[in-house]
Amino acid sequence: MRPGRGHAAQAAGMVAAGLVHALTFAPGPLPAWVLAPVQIVAMAMLAGAVRDATPGRAAQLAWGFATASFALGLYWIYISLHTYGYLAAPLAAGGVLVLAAFLALFPALGCALAQWLVGRGSGGTRHGRDRRARGSTDAEAVSAGRHPMGALAAAATWAAAWAAAEWVRGTILTGFPWLNIGYAHVDGAYAGWAPLLGVYGVAFWSAFAAAALAELWRGLRDGLALRHTAPALCAALAAVAGVIAATLSWSHPSGPPLAVRLVQGNVDQGEKFDPEHLVAGIRRHLDLAASAPPPGAPAPQVILLPETIMPLFQDQMGPAVWNAWTQLAARTGATVIMGVPLEEAGPRYTNSVIALRGDTPVRDLLAARAPMRYDKRHLVPFGEFVPYGFRWFVDAVTIPLGDFDRGGSRQPPFVLDGQRLAPNICYEDLFGEELLPALRPGPAGDPGATIMANFSNLGWFGNSWALPQHLQIARMRTLETARPMLRATNTGATAVIDGRGRVTAELPYLRAGVLDVQVQGTTGLTPYVRYGNLPMVALLAAILGAALWAGRRRG
Repeated sequence: MRPGRGHAAQAAGMVAAGLVHALTFAPGPLPAWVLAPVQIVAMAMLAGAVRDATPGRAAQLAWGFATASFALGLYWIYISLHTYGYLAAPLAAGGVLVLAAFLALFPALGCALAQWLVGRGSGGTRHGRDRRARGSTDAEAVSAGRHPMGALAAAATWAAAWAAAEWVRGTILTGFPWLNIGYAHVDGAYAGWAPLLGVYGVAFWSAFAAAALAELWRGLRDGLALRHTAPALCAALAAVAGVIAATLSWSHPSGPPLAVRLVQGNVDQGEKFDPEHLVAGIRRHLDLAASAPPPGAPAPQVILLPETIMPLFQDQMGPAVWNAWTQLAARTGATVIMGVPLEEAGPRYTNSVIALRGDTPVRDLLAARAPMRYDKRHLVPFGEFVPYGFRWFVDAVTIPLGDFDRGGSRQPPFVLDGQRLAPNICYEDLFGEELLPALRPGPAGDPGATIMANFSNLGWFGNSWALPQHLQIARMRTLETARPMLRATNTGATAVIDGRGRVTAELPYLRAGVLDVQVQGTTGLTPYVRYGNLPMVALLAAILGAALWAGRRRG
């Protein structure tokens, strides 16, 4: 086969592997138990393909793999752009592809970096092959990956470069960490690393396992030896350690269980902001919130409603609407917590969650004064704020409520009948480190939150993979923090997740209903809650720095 055809076939294989990889970020096309191994196998195909490639070729192959994975895994963005944003279909599809191609630059650069570091004086370069032709010293054997420690070093460098690329992708330009490979392992053996090192630690071990599997495949081709099995043994030991860590108790119950009602209105996104349907949407949520609890179930102490359940700013809603909510709270004796956009003098606009009770004055609600309030901190580019120079794009896409101000980094939890609830809104639970301040003790020694709650509206994405993917992300947050998570959403996934990442109750997608549950809050700080991403970032820097130092020493 000609080299050009061989390269084209290899690139096509990477695209196919990337498409399979896209299926592993939530149950749906594949069952939950198979997500982790399929993710590792798909990535191992990439790791094997770049093992002897130049840095430039490694970047090309990784870019094709990741572009395919992001394009399929994020296909649901097309729905928001075209169906609800009224962008022409070719432009909407092009937008998804451009985003996928951009996001793929991060793993491409990560793979190029890994190959450059491992290939300095190794078998991945012509310089390394010349060395082997002249005869190798023990040190050169290590650098060439023919010594067990050399294979381990190569796998660790690959994993560190990939996890570092994930971290950079989730950080710069406000970050977009959706489809971090760690989310494929919520039900896998490496999930036990989440309370220790967070999702980036899980991502490191999943990438390491992929490199180890690729090395095993290489051994089957070249003759299996210790150097090929050493990385796999290390990956297996890390999996065993993860399973053991998953059995540890990082938190303990705090306060009495809280009776909670989660409301899922299932208001079509095309009708949510339509003046002709707006009142009907609010009425649907009022009726659901006021429904009788199931036989034998306690009356709810707290009622949670989704993001922007009130689709206009609070002062654009008449007093009668706010009266209806306070009267509901008075009749049920519950605290009502809902998502609502707020407008204040300044002007200042926020995407917020507020709590109200039966005795909350309506005039206070109209003035954006609520007993408890949370303002969204991490805003979605284009959807909630306009990046500099992109006003033309936002004007071309019909997105209401698209330019908000940010909330503070630590906002006090909502105190509710012996529990302390930390809200986050939709996209914010992608950024695990930003949820941690609310879980830690405050500057005045006030205790951190015992329960997390996500308020979302994924109606923008229809009945797509976005819903189960977001649930998978929320499950990772509970593993990292050992805190339960409540999810009140418009179309799904409305669910309860315990502090070990297990979904204990869930409503069907795209169906109106309520979920009455009792939730036990927890307290106690996991290592991840204490230190955030800092230990993992330091570890990645150390591994990559050691690889650079070793390469310079060999050179």
